[in-house]
Amino acid sequence: MGELTRSQEYISFRSSVPQKKYCVDDDGEKTWTVYDAGPKTVRCPLICLPPASGRGDIYFRQMLALSAAGYRVIAVDYPVYWQLKEFCEGLKKLIDHLDLDRVHLLGSSLGGYLSQKFAEYTYLNQRVHSLVLCNSFVDTAVFQQTSSAPTFWMMPALVLKKMVMGNFDKGIVDAEIADSIDFMVQSLDSLTQQELASRLTLNCKNSYIQPQKLKDIPVTIIDVYDRCALSQNVKEEMYKCYPDAKRAHLKSGGNFPYLSRADEVNIYLQIHLKQFWETRYSAMEPEREAAQTSKQMEPQSSSVQS
Repeated sequence: MGELTRSQEYISFRSSVPQKKYCVDDDGEKTWTVYDAGPKTVRCPLICLPPASGRGDIYFRQMLALSAAGYRVIAVDYPVYWQLKEFCEGLKKLIDHLDLDRVHLLGSSLGGYLSQKFAEYTYLNQRVHSLVLCNSFVDTAVFQQTSSAPTFWMMPALVLKKMVMGNFDKGIVDAEIADSIDFMVQSLDSLTQQELASRLTLNCKNSYIQPQKLKDIPVTIIDVYDRCALSQNVKEEMYKCYPDAKRAHLKSGGNFPYLSRADEVNIYLQIHLKQFWETRYSAMEPEREAAQTSKQMEPQSSSVQS
């Protein structure tokens, strides 16, 4: 068991944030696992979509910190979907089932790609109010696996896991990045063959983002400057797609900065979400917004008085 799994923080998350399961598809076979933290009255929460290698609990540091600040944060595990349209329809049904309005999406790698595809899928009846894309991509061709993607469903789990772990950093890294890799390896080990095969299929089958359909959605792009699975060219393509996006650069953090550099990522998330305060699409209760605003003004007013 890794350092993060044993940490008081993770134990606190597991004991305070319930894990719920929902079947929203007509066949009743596909189950979404949902972690929901923060005020349930908020109808435009931040929803976190994990990469191919992870489950929803990889965002435990975001859920604890942001819900403590008054935000509603939801993290999910995907059911087995083999088609992007199926996935998007399933996520739409889940959002409806949870009685949500629009949502803010945080997605990492595959999760970021699926966030964009969902925003694209629902652009005529907008369900995504904003996007935060962490170490993500806009075109599956970068993985050079489009021809073999249709065969993933029958590959042994061990082969699929080796494919994913080939992207994990094997060099010398600092303790926080090493802990984040350990945590993600455990998360990867918990996925069934079908779960992993379906995620890799969505990750690699021939598809790309149509940015013209997302031009009205506020976007923040979180990137790291140190080694990660994505090349500089992939990052540049993302910037080209979203020329008006806010860029949040981390000096280091590896593939999983939401675990290894959680404090920095959480600050960027709060900066991103703050722009929606005092609108119907805020991820925070109005009372908490007012309290946060007055708290921020306190040092100013005390210095004026003195």
